[in-house]
Amino acid sequence: QVQLDDSGGGLVQAGGSLRLSCAASRLTLSTYTMGWIRQAPGKEREFVAKIRWNFGATDYADSVKDRFAISRDSAKNTVYLQMNSLKPEDTAVYYCAVDRAVVPGPISAYAVDYWGKGTLVTVSS
Repeated sequence: QVQLDDSGGGLVQAGGSLRLSCAASRLTLSTYTMGWIRQAPGKEREFVAKIRWNFGATDYADSVKDRFAISRDSAKNTVYLQMNSLKPEDTAVYYCAVDRAVVPGPISAYAVDYWGKGTLVTVSS
């Protein structure tokens, strides 16, 4: 059974930084996409960023472009999300996600094959 262990959330002031991590285990897909989807209180889940594992190509939501950076460590089967210049509107639970599809564009929450348990990011003003 695939397991995604996401971590790194916390409380930070606006303008600060956090780095999220997601380690995948028992993931045997030959090609896939890993990324992050977040859910703010009272809102739908929304795409944040993704990386196509074999190619390293990345996609970002417009709201985080130029502030967040996704990267991977293939040896550790781990994906990272470096979040800089955080804003109060970035407050959400951030979920690591795996999608079998390897295509450009955002990950739809409805297309996710595997989910992490989520890590809470709170940005104070």
